[in-house]
Amino acid sequence: MKQRLITGIIAAALFIPIVWAGGLIFTLGTYVIASIALYEILKMRSIDVLSIPGVISTATLWIFLLPNDYYDILNQLDYTKIESALLSVLLLLVYTVMKKNRFTFDDAAFSIFAMLYVGIGFYYFLVAREADILWVIFALLIIWTTDSGAYFIGKAIGKRKLWPDISPNKTVEGFIGGILSAIAAAWIFLILAPLEVNIWYLMFATVILSAMGQIGDLVESALKRHYGVKDSGRILPGHGGLLDRFDSLLFVLPLMKILQLI
Repeated sequence: MKQRLITGIIAAALFIPIVWAGGLIFTLGTYVIASIALYEILKMRSIDVLSIPGVISTATLWIFLLPNDYYDILNQLDYTKIESALLSVLLLLVYTVMKKNRFTFDDAAFSIFAMLYVGIGFYYFLVAREADILWVIFALLIIWTTDSGAYFIGKAIGKRKLWPDISPNKTVEGFIGGILSAIAAAWIFLILAPLEVNIWYLMFATVILSAMGQIGDLVESALKRHYGVKDSGRILPGHGGLLDRFDSLLFVLPLMKILQLI
């Protein structure tokens, strides 16, 4: 517990100034975090990030993460992000032939899907920061209060298992408690923060974001269970890997765009 607390304080001390700074510093920080997260997920399937598939996936991730301010780079080449992903698919399929199916179609599909899973989520991290730092704070607040509410309420009154085959400690009561905690936090946040959004719509959006954030956590738990790993990495002692810390955010941020909050 002590190690977990110390790691959390150090990580926050590094993470918060980067988010606050915005601009190029935030963009570069996001690139680093996303690249490490992709490395962690590829490692689960024993794909080396320095191998040809790893390099293709990482290069495509970096293209996907290009913020709007730098989109002219692709425009000058007359390419889109979708076309870069399609090129990656073709290259990875060619590699399956070169490796005589020692690198399989499934491996190629995993590499692309891992890149999209990580890339889309972190791209909208950049979009949220560009829109307003308050939306980044809101997203983090929803995730943290959901996690805390789910943990404490689940521990206090949780009886019915939510999804025991994937995460045996999570309960239905904790899942609902997490949503209620997020609603309370969002209500207080909107009173204090000058966001121009209808309060009732924000409450509706908070329910969806809180629920999907918890599902995002379950998705990563299912992935780790499938590949027989306890944590996605060891970069954060006591917490696991970066993917373990950002799994909910990878679901919440794209949904914030879909819900037209950012």
